[in-house]
This record gives sequence, C-alpha cells and structure tokens, in this order.
Amino acid sequence: MKFLLVFDFDHTIIDENSDTWIVKCAPERKLPNGLRNSYQPGHWTEYMGRVFVYLGDSGVKEDEMKRTMTRIPFTAGMIDLLGFIGENKELFDCIIVSDSNTVFIDWILKAADFHKVFDEVFTNPAAFSSTGYLTVQHFHAHHCAKCPKNLCKRKVLKEFLDKQLERGVSYTQIAYIGDGGNDLCPVMFLKKNDIAMPRQGYTLEKKISQLAQSLSPVQCSVLVWSSASDIMTYLKLLIKE
Repeated sequence: MKFLLVFDFDHTIIDENSDTWIVKCAPERKLPNGLRNSYQPGHWTEYMGRVFVYLGDSGVKEDEMKRTMTRIPFTAGMIDLLGFIGENKELFDCIIVSDSNTVFIDWILKAADFHKVFDEVFTNPAAFSSTGYLTVQHFHAHHCAKCPKNLCKRKVLKEFLDKQLERGVSYTQIAYIGDGGNDLCPVMFLKKNDIAMPRQGYTLEKKISQLAQSLSPVQCSVLVWSSASDIMTYLKLLIKE
C-alpha cells in the first residue's frame, strides 16, 4: 500500500503567491504601472521574467530576495501536515507540481526543513545569472489548450506515474491538493479511487462545483479543506484502513 500526494505550492503549501510576494523587495514595495499592466493571460512566466529584470536593475540582491521569501507564512495546519507526512514516508510518496520556480521553492522548503518530505519538485527552472539577476524558464512544452503555455500539470502527473510504473511502483490512491484554475486539468485525469482536495473558497473548488452542476462531475472523490489539518485527518483515516 502506497499513496501519492501531489501538492500545488502557492496558496496551498504556503498561504501566499510566491511570485507576487517577491514584490516586497521592489523599491517602495511595488512595481511600476507599465510593468504591472504588461501581463498577458497564459504568459505569467514571461511576465515574471520582466519583474526579475526590474528587481535586478533596482539593485535587489539574492540574499535580500531569499530573506524576503523565507518569511512567507505556511497555510494553516500545513507545518503539522508536512511533519506527519515526513514521519510516514514509507506510506506516502509526495511531489510538488507548481507554476512557481525552483529557486523560491527550494529556499522556502529548506528554511523550514521540509525538503526531505518531497520526493520530487516539478516547477519552472530558475537560476541567478553571472550578473546576479534571477532568470526563469518554462518547465516544458505541451499541447494542452486548457493550461498556461509553460506548464500542463496533467502532463507532469501522467509522466511521473508512467516513470514510477516502469520502476514497479503503483499507488493505491492519488490525492491531489491544490487551489488554482491550473489544478483542474490534473484533477480531471484522476480516477474513481483517487481524491481531489481543493482549498475552500479558491478557484479549483469553484471549477469542480461548476462541473458538478453542469452534470459532468470529476471522476474522483472530492474533499474541500480550509486548514491542512482537514487533510491530515483524512490521511490518518486512510492509513488506518
């Protein structure tokens, strides 16, 4: 018996959006209007690239960014949940699929000593250039019309499961924990025995409930959570069964 836990990061593990939180490093803690208005739907990664150039041009250094990012609060109950998963790693494989970036997630998980809880992190590759600017790239290319062009979480999940099967690992159940519109695509991929865990009051919960109203509900079961302790209660029951 082995369970796979798939986590989104922003507004799921942490209680903020890491990409918008970094603006606290900007002069006067805000972006110029022209930059702020330059975002085009589906092209968030490119937009963040421009934000990182602005921060670099403003003289914001890596250590200041790191200090700011590691102050982001975790979602209610999440520290206990991740501690519980860490204590039961023989039962749970745990991955992150996120539209954030490797640098931010790495900083935050390591500062809180949670990096060992996760087997793999799938997110946009980021690095500091020789001139000290943070650069971010697309995670992959895909053909899914529903997802932002840099990341289809369903494709990531499917490829991970295929790779695990090749290693002889299959899962009793997959639990997908997320909040955003881009989490719907992988949730639609889940089977009857799996479970989607949308965060209460966020886009994913609304989209799942719209599907149910239009009589095309998701195949998997659904558990809405407001605190990560709701998720922990479920997992404790799961491993007792």
